[in-house]
Amino acid sequence: MSPAAVKMESQRKEYGRALVELGSKNRNIVVLDADLSVSTRTVEFGKAYPERFFNCGVSEANMITTAAGLAMAGKLVFASSFAVFLTGLTYNQIRQSIAYPKTNVKIVASHAGLSVGPDGATHQMLEDVGLMRGLPNMTVVVPADARETYQATHALASFNGPAYMRFGRADVPPISDEGSDFAIGRASMLREGADVTLIGCGQLVQACLAAAKQLETEGISASVVNMSTIKPLDNGMVDRCARDTGAIVTVEEHNIINGLGDAVCSAVAAHYPVPVTKIGTMDTFGESGEAGELLAKYGLSAEKIAMAAARTVDTKKRMR
Repeated sequence: MSPAAVKMESQRKEYGRALVELGSKNRNIVVLDADLSVSTRTVEFGKAYPERFFNCGVSEANMITTAAGLAMAGKLVFASSFAVFLTGLTYNQIRQSIAYPKTNVKIVASHAGLSVGPDGATHQMLEDVGLMRGLPNMTVVVPADARETYQATHALASFNGPAYMRFGRADVPPISDEGSDFAIGRASMLREGADVTLIGCGQLVQACLAAAKQLETEGISASVVNMSTIKPLDNGMVDRCARDTGAIVTVEEHNIINGLGDAVCSAVAAHYPVPVTKIGTMDTFGESGEAGELLAKYGLSAEKIAMAAARTVDTKKRMR
């Protein structure tokens, strides 16, 4: 199928659809938003169940403490906004009121990463996975496409405890199989290879698949893994990839510090050391521009992934 024939799908839309479905089955679910419900698509839940939807206005810290209070009263709470506001403005509230007491709140952020585009560095949250991953008791999920976002929302509703899920603004191509199921803490092997493993999360899993095809033309066989849960990491999958291919490249729309790459490096160092190359934003802020242009400029493209993979394979060979 040519790129032009691929139907792009909205992760935000599938998040909203999942919430409406969950709300019909569980009257204990409540949804909060910080005046961005049209963008996060929680507006759909609000239309269906207005008595269980709370627009907290431009007051994200209050929204988080309200969510904590509702959860402590026995409600299953989903709280949403843009990633930069939902984690950057509310870190202390999340730490003290949700992570520390293990409150059953699902923090779901849209508009994460460089692909926010023209809104620029002030809105391109590239540190959120690191912030949330560093909190004790916090589960962190980064779904790769719309279908997985829908499945992950259902999974989070069945999971008891604090959780953070992030996805971007732009529509993305489908990656996960229709028959596949999602489980928190379990990675998916999308392609088997022998020379190097590309471990991606979020929309960049698609770039990993494209890079694997390019590497194939260069005589390099690449596995591709969708690591949709960053915490708890699927250490078994990482160990398997390290042993099977002996070289790993991590790919994320996030700072290379404290994100997927660091999580994988820690697992590799502890269990089966092999060369790892981290691809993400290189400890820098973003800038205003179109999403595709920004991803290319900051090295988050299939071509750059393939180049990094080839270098990592060379490193592996030199180490033998």
